[in-house]
Formats: sequence, structure tokens, C-alpha cells
Amino acid sequence: MTSPTPVVPGQLAAYWEFILENLSQLIVATLEHIEIITISIALAVPIGVGLGILITFDDRLATVVIWLAGVMMTIPSIAMFGLLIPFVGIGAEPVIVALVLYSQLPVIRNTYVGLTDIDPAALEAGRAMGMTRVQLLQKVQIPKALPVIMAGVRNSVVILIGIAAIGAFIGAGGLGTFIFDGIARANVPMIVVATIILSGLALVFDYAFKVSEQVFRLKNGEQIEPSRVTRLIQRVRA
Repeated sequence: MTSPTPVVPGQLAAYWEFILENLSQLIVATLEHIEIITISIALAVPIGVGLGILITFDDRLATVVIWLAGVMMTIPSIAMFGLLIPFVGIGAEPVIVALVLYSQLPVIRNTYVGLTDIDPAALEAGRAMGMTRVQLLQKVQIPKALPVIMAGVRNSVVILIGIAAIGAFIGAGGLGTFIFDGIARANVPMIVVATIILSGLALVFDYAFKVSEQVFRLKNGEQIEPSRVTRLIQRVRA
């Protein structure tokens, strides 16, 4: 078994040279990628949360909806794009529609779990105060379920960032354009730089939604386990 080829200074220089020569195009592609993800999530979250709330009223409906959302996740992205092209054309539109469909399972499932896994005592207290089912949803269940819902959105975003790169195959733009062009030209710096930016983008979005999730947990009075960095700082201070 051969050992991996180490990255030599010459290769690093080639990567920096590629970045400097294509900085403006990389920025444009990154912004296109962010735009596609932002639009997709802005459309997907209301749909997913709405369906998640709806299925709490009927367990049989919940089984069917979650199963269908799971089926959507199993369809390969290229096949999904091909199915959508006759209806919405080529470009960013079919990619956004596909991303909305792909994001439904984590959002719907987490919304359903978050709303149904509420402390029965809190629900009984609400009913004792004369709250209706809708009022319980608005004032008790949804606020308590927000951290779980945000965790589902967080999972969706990380998945969609990678799938959106494949959308460049049908002209959606974004960072996937550099990856596909790099493969076609056997241009290693183009592939590596675009992949690193794509990974960094996923980490940034993941961290941002993680912070949002923790904020909602703190508002609900939950204890947040400190990160490794926070624990290390606490030990040093001690």
C-alpha cells in the first residue's frame, strides 16, 4: 500500500497563485452558493415546520409524511435535477426546488419530535389555564421545541451546501462550477481551493446555527455543556 503524497511548498504556491488570479471569481461563486442556500432554507423552513406542526394532530399522517420526506432523501441529486428540469428549466431554479425537498426530512422530523416530546406537566398546566390546542402550540410547545427545530435546520443546511455544489452541473453556478471545471481540466489547485472554501462555508453555517440552537436552549432554561475551548480556559484560570 503506497503512502499518500505529501503537499510540497511548490503545490502550496500553486494554490495561492490560483487564489490570487481568480479571487474575484471565487468571491462571486461563493456569494452565488450562499444565495442558493439562503433562498432554499428560507423556503424550506416554513414548509417543513408547517408540516411538522400539522402532523402532530394525526399520528397516521405523521408516519406517511415522514416516510415521504425520507424517500426524497434517497433520490440521487442528479436524478432529482433531471426530473425537475422539464418543469422549471435549467439553472438555479431546479436546484433550489431540489434543495427544498431534500431539507424536509430533518426539519419535519425535528419539528414533530420537538412538539410531541414536551413535558406533560407543562401541557397540563396550560390546559388548566384554559388554553386551547392552538394556544398550547403557540405559547408552550413551539417555544420549547425551537432548539430541536434549529438542530434540524442546522443538519439540513450542512447537507444542502454539498448538494448545491452538484447544481453547477446544470448551470446553477456556485462553487461547484470550479470543482467541475477543475475535474474537466485536471486542474488540481482549482479543485482543492474550491473544496476548501466549500468546507469552510459548511463549518461557518454549522457554527452559526449551533450558536442559535444554544441561544434557544438557554432561553428555555436548559444547561449548555461548555465547549472544549471553554473548559480549557476555565482550567487555566483555575
